[in-house]
Amino acid sequence: MTGRSLLLWVAWTCAICAVHGNSHDTWARFHSLPFPEDNLFLYDTFPADFMWSVGTAAYQVEGGWQQDGKAPSIWDTFCHKSDQARATGDVASDSYNNVFRDTAALEFLGVTHYRFSISWPRLFPNGTEAGPNEAGYNYYMNLIRRLKELSIEPVVTLYHWDLPQKLQDTYGGWINDSMVGVFEAYAKECFKLFGHFVKFWITIDNPYVVAWHGYSTGSMPPGIRGEKLLGYRAGHNLIKAHAAVWHLYDKHFRSVQGGQLSIALASHWIKPINMTEHFIRECQKSLDFVLGWFAKPIFLDGDYPQSMKSNLSSLLPEFTYEEKQFNKGTADFFALSFGPNLSFQLLDPDMKFRQKESIDLRKILYWIHMEYNKPRIFIVENSWLLSAITKREDAKYMYYLKKFVMETLKAIKYDKVNVTGYTAWSLMDGFEWLREYRNRRGLFYVDFMSHNKKLMPKSSALFYQQLIKKNGFPPLPENEALHGTFPCNFAWGTSAYTIQVDTTPSQFNDPSVYVWDMNKTKGLRKVEGVKVPKRKTHCVDFASIRLQISMLRGIHVTHFYFSLMWAAILPHGNLSQINHKLLHYYQCFVSELVRVNITPVVALWQPIAENQGLPLKLAKSGGWENYHTIHAFVDYARLCFKELGDFVGMWVTMNEPSMRNLTYTAGHNLLKAHAMAWHAYDKEFRSTQKGKISIALQADWVEPACPFSENDKNTSQRILEFEVGRLADPIFLTGDYPKLMRDWLMKGSSLDLFEVHLPYFTEDEKKMIKGTYDFFAFTHYTTELVHWEEEDVAKYDHSLKVQFITDSTWIQSPHKYAVVPWGLRKILNWIKSKYGNVPIYILANGIDNSQDPVEDKLRIYYMKNYVNEALKATLIDGVNLRGYFVYSFNDRTDPGYGLYTYLANQYEAKPSMRQYRKIINNNGFPSVNMTAPTCPVEIDTCLDCHFFQTRKYLLAFVAFICFIFILSVFMITYYSRKGKRRYK
Repeated sequence: MTGRSLLLWVAWTCAICAVHGNSHDTWARFHSLPFPEDNLFLYDTFPADFMWSVGTAAYQVEGGWQQDGKAPSIWDTFCHKSDQARATGDVASDSYNNVFRDTAALEFLGVTHYRFSISWPRLFPNGTEAGPNEAGYNYYMNLIRRLKELSIEPVVTLYHWDLPQKLQDTYGGWINDSMVGVFEAYAKECFKLFGHFVKFWITIDNPYVVAWHGYSTGSMPPGIRGEKLLGYRAGHNLIKAHAAVWHLYDKHFRSVQGGQLSIALASHWIKPINMTEHFIRECQKSLDFVLGWFAKPIFLDGDYPQSMKSNLSSLLPEFTYEEKQFNKGTADFFALSFGPNLSFQLLDPDMKFRQKESIDLRKILYWIHMEYNKPRIFIVENSWLLSAITKREDAKYMYYLKKFVMETLKAIKYDKVNVTGYTAWSLMDGFEWLREYRNRRGLFYVDFMSHNKKLMPKSSALFYQQLIKKNGFPPLPENEALHGTFPCNFAWGTSAYTIQVDTTPSQFNDPSVYVWDMNKTKGLRKVEGVKVPKRKTHCVDFASIRLQISMLRGIHVTHFYFSLMWAAILPHGNLSQINHKLLHYYQCFVSELVRVNITPVVALWQPIAENQGLPLKLAKSGGWENYHTIHAFVDYARLCFKELGDFVGMWVTMNEPSMRNLTYTAGHNLLKAHAMAWHAYDKEFRSTQKGKISIALQADWVEPACPFSENDKNTSQRILEFEVGRLADPIFLTGDYPKLMRDWLMKGSSLDLFEVHLPYFTEDEKKMIKGTYDFFAFTHYTTELVHWEEEDVAKYDHSLKVQFITDSTWIQSPHKYAVVPWGLRKILNWIKSKYGNVPIYILANGIDNSQDPVEDKLRIYYMKNYVNEALKATLIDGVNLRGYFVYSFNDRTDPGYGLYTYLANQYEAKPSMRQYRKIINNNGFPSVNMTAPTCPVEIDTCLDCHFFQTRKYLLAFVAFICFIFILSVFMITYYSRKGKRRYK
């Protein structure tokens, strides 16, 4: 940063500070927090006195709209307009007739607080002068008494949007400043009636929505389209009404009743499209125009934010000096509402100022903390929405809840924000305002078509219950890192989909002879007519091989896994044309690996985008759908075994066949091709080559989204059977497909859900396929959450009836792969439990990290934790794990995934490579005091053989230099004598 730009930054910062609190650095702070450390799931608990709450609003749940003398509210009128077909809250969840039902649900959750609102027209149908409606009073008094019996503190909202229609008709609603005195009188009566039992009062919920959308846009009741002027006038009166009630309580009731009072302010969060001063200032302005509109007068100086005053001119009313003094400090805590009632629906697009809205609760908490002098914050409403079709297993809602609670915990622990309570919204499904009944937000399911409106706990209710019981997310023993080492001879490797192939020799390729021209050019001059015999290209001639071998040795791996290019070796798909040049290159590569004691692990076929990795002729003939591809593959396999098998320690027939893109016929033929290739190796090559052979499957873990749901558990098992068991069961167990898989397909066919084309093996084919393995090889990258109910069509598989969802508390890579280390341990245990004590190799495990190639922090975290989970599976669970391979070797062949970066034709080791080398050198994670076990070392009995074997290329090079030296001396002598004779 230049001196001038630094001065500008300081000046801008000071200007912001002069108008606001110290919140202006919020965006920069969260932009620069350590990654991935700050993004990790925080296992910790909340303060001992933390308030766990749940809430409702009267019009959303009470129903009984004309029962026992209740008068209509502006929402009753709005929903009953004859010119609009709207759903209503006439019955809703029927809470008015179900006090014990509701309080039983609260008792089930174990909450310490319950936020509900008083229906103003139910308690005072004719205004406060006529006194309270007895039935309405009894309802709220019975509710409060029952809460007290259960040791649940009521948090009572005086006004949650349901203004009596009579007041709207008489005064015109909140645009009339007479409403200040009316609201004060209403609050006074409520304090008298219930104040001895209520310790937390909320005056008004979300005044932004009340003012802006009630009197400016007209999208909410009372539906007045008054442009901006009336919206700001209504907001002005709401602030004065709140301040009047706070002073009323503080002066006349606080000393006796001992309660606290605030206003529930809703906010969004906004991110700059670029981290520049201008865009950050626009974000600050966006928060000023929504949250600051009401928060600054109440929590700071009694007046509106300067950005509003500067931009709105005469539209914004002015407070007198006395009113400013009266407004400021009129809240005992900061009551925050954060959720869809504002974000992504009711936030006016103009108030985003062209920046990006997000749902980062932690960041708005910190902004409030810094902007308003570190107030106590009580989150009085928070959640998200679900589709109305979702019933009791609301996995998506549960993970939103988990995300928000986690962000609250991080705000407390990491950011030192004084958050004292959290309110999940809402207790039960209800009338969702403008969304009517098209969405659900309840922890308890309500069948609105039923008569009794029974509350049934959802998965989110069970989750919240456990969360409250544990007071957060206490550390789990299974998440602790394990100290220990892997068994001796554990295979440490790295993998690549392919290797760099350059069949052009880099040296010894020119048969000409050159001499120094000492007289003219002073350089090398070709000797015309003189040639040396052109020798056969040797493996040492390939610079690309030498470089790759050198890089692999730098990692200290014992094994290297890569795939051959079938289409390049056999361009026609058969033995009529063989690319001997490429085969020679592969032979050199694997022989050089063996020379430096790295075991080659080679896959014959790797599906790639172009023609599925098949020769073009085979791909055009249907690929694996065509039975002839089986025999073509076996011929290709035999060729590779013959040409490369002397150097290859482990063969993989097929690497990562994608189950989601593989038809049942193709998979059927693929299994037979694998089995035939395995038997060919076993009968014709194993005895001399001493290698091993198997298939490598992709096996990501599939976790039930709802841990309480048997449906989700069954779905998880079904996906594992279809994606792993489909190929693994025939090979490792029975010779046939999993019974669950065939039963599911038959069931679907009988219901006409989808057509079934799962072929059958003959008994001979089953015998041929069964047991065609020497080890269980798989690749693993991530973990997915699965749910059985459809919520998002784009991520729903209709044939398998599975919804893939996301846990937003998981770290994600730039390509959106979740980092879930414990998933690897779970899949290892699943394989062991299903297929027995088979030797297992993890042939590829890695993550993309293209956004951070220099520090490489995500890959380092991923690698350390996934390897540690593999260690737990080995030492604790008894899994017969024989090897672990990091994916991938370098960025040139696998962009973004490599241990080596590739830039400007050069490779450079990343920090993750050095971290992996450290793990390999330690054979795991020994503790400081642990003595690493000594593994036996094979002794070479022929020391001279070893010397010459490892140095044969060096000796050949020295011999060649000597030959050139002798030849050069001869040529110099010859031409010197010839020159002398010329001058005689």
